[in-house]
Amino acid sequence: MNMMMGVGSLRYPPPGLPLVPSERVSSSKWKVQVASSSPPSTTATVTAEADVVVVGSGIGGLCCAALLARYEQDVVVVESHDQPGGAAHSFDIKGYKFDSGPSLFSGLQSRGPQANPLAQVLDALGESLPCATYDSWMVYIPEGEFLSRIGPTEFFKDLEKYAGPNAVQEWKKLLDAVLPLSTAAMALPPLSIRGDLGVLSTAAARYAPSLIKSFVQMGPQGALGATKLLRPFSEVLDGLELKDPFIRNWIDLLAFLLAGVKTNGILSAEMIYMFAEWYKPGCCLEYPLDGTAAIVDALIRGLEKFGGRISLRSHVEKIVVESGRAVGVKLRSGQFIRAKKAVVSNASMWDTLNLLPKEVIPKSYSDRIKSTPQCESFMHLHLGFDAEGIRDDLGIHHIVVNDWGRGVDADQNVVLISVPSVLSPNLAPPGKHVLHAYMPGTEPFELWEGLDRTSAEYRKLKAERSEVMWKAVERALGEGFKREKCEVKLVGSPLTHERFLRRNRGTYGPALQAGKETFPGHSTPIPHLFCCGDSTFPGIGVPAVAASGAIVANSLVSVSQHSQLLDAIGI
Repeated sequence: MNMMMGVGSLRYPPPGLPLVPSERVSSSKWKVQVASSSPPSTTATVTAEADVVVVGSGIGGLCCAALLARYEQDVVVVESHDQPGGAAHSFDIKGYKFDSGPSLFSGLQSRGPQANPLAQVLDALGESLPCATYDSWMVYIPEGEFLSRIGPTEFFKDLEKYAGPNAVQEWKKLLDAVLPLSTAAMALPPLSIRGDLGVLSTAAARYAPSLIKSFVQMGPQGALGATKLLRPFSEVLDGLELKDPFIRNWIDLLAFLLAGVKTNGILSAEMIYMFAEWYKPGCCLEYPLDGTAAIVDALIRGLEKFGGRISLRSHVEKIVVESGRAVGVKLRSGQFIRAKKAVVSNASMWDTLNLLPKEVIPKSYSDRIKSTPQCESFMHLHLGFDAEGIRDDLGIHHIVVNDWGRGVDADQNVVLISVPSVLSPNLAPPGKHVLHAYMPGTEPFELWEGLDRTSAEYRKLKAERSEVMWKAVERALGEGFKREKCEVKLVGSPLTHERFLRRNRGTYGPALQAGKETFPGHSTPIPHLFCCGDSTFPGIGVPAVAASGAIVANSLVSVSQHSQLLDAIGI
């Protein structure tokens, strides 16, 4: 999170000018202009308009907006921050380029029907994403530490050493069962889905032959297993009678890395998709050569190439509803941007609710959102330091688990560490490293609620709650790393997360258990208002939010346009 940035003063061109495309001045730096308006009044004056206004420039919002532009819709993205990307934005301090959020990627360069949803969107936009590839990460667990490799065979060696023969047999049993299911899990390309009956044409009819073929190839037992794709993955594990503690803990960790929940809370389809990407022959992990900013940059290039626009430092004060339907947004400046076709919110469900006039919100809708449980928040540690004394074979990713018994979703228990300058040296000054350590979705907001961010009490709590991350970093980097030698030290709390991402209580997203609850769809009770992002189906994580943005974009155009796009990218 960028603790150094605030929302600065805004400069506008003369009244009445339309929003104009942003000008790219450097990687992940975007200069934008928006139209001026008179001071706020009860009757907003239209100073800009678009077919669709997208609130928020997270991955979901950018995927939605860029595809809409590709569909020849006039679209504008309004973003409160001075950096695009939402939870995936990047920021620079003293020549160090920090990722604020996700760091573990795969399938970014995949193509075709079974590609990663984000890769399918980039393909539709004609944008490429140069990546470094690798096949392992370091794991520090109570049993010891080892280099965990993806792929079908390497992990067996680690299991033999740290968990024993029984764990090896159970892991083999799991792979034999779930990898064949991946054909069914991946048979329906995310880009083919839309939120109306047109899905019968763009998805069901179009891909029915391949889906049926996959069931035939699996045989009766495999086809029966595929019926569990929309059930919790823990049910698959129970059905296979997997009981080895290390295997159950390890798979919980993988689920947590993927979606912030354990196996009893994640859809089997999501986990099986991950197994297909990580444990098949020839698989690899990827990291964009310019950091996560490269993903955001590629989506914005695609947006602007097709005529879309983005406006930063444009804080949406409210979604305007007239005659019962969403008609645009009003900015804090007082400017009103009319949406001729739709408003799409990439904000969380709780933040979207707060943008709506209370008098137009159905009580059932409001009650459902207010009663939806939230994942906890984050702690972040961003460091810039000299590489001297740090071993040359330092990998990009390190995962520290302090106590299996507490569960991977317990606070202060699992620390994820990313050192992207290992693969992309341009992210740090010469001879330096950039590091992001974080505890995702496990930090209780209640500990921080109501604290003054300028107070000694706040600083003391940050020092106390970040100590587990410092110790994890010291363990991962070895004796060559010294805290006092760090040129940049930034600790982010749930209040930081709430402030810079404008997320209610700094939450990671809805804490919904697969099989018991479902992520909401993309339409709302307010006509012409749609939602995408991690508060909607299919859920939390980069592939999921990219798919959600694509589904909304597809839903706002005709079946014919949607089908033409699928034909154009060959899926």
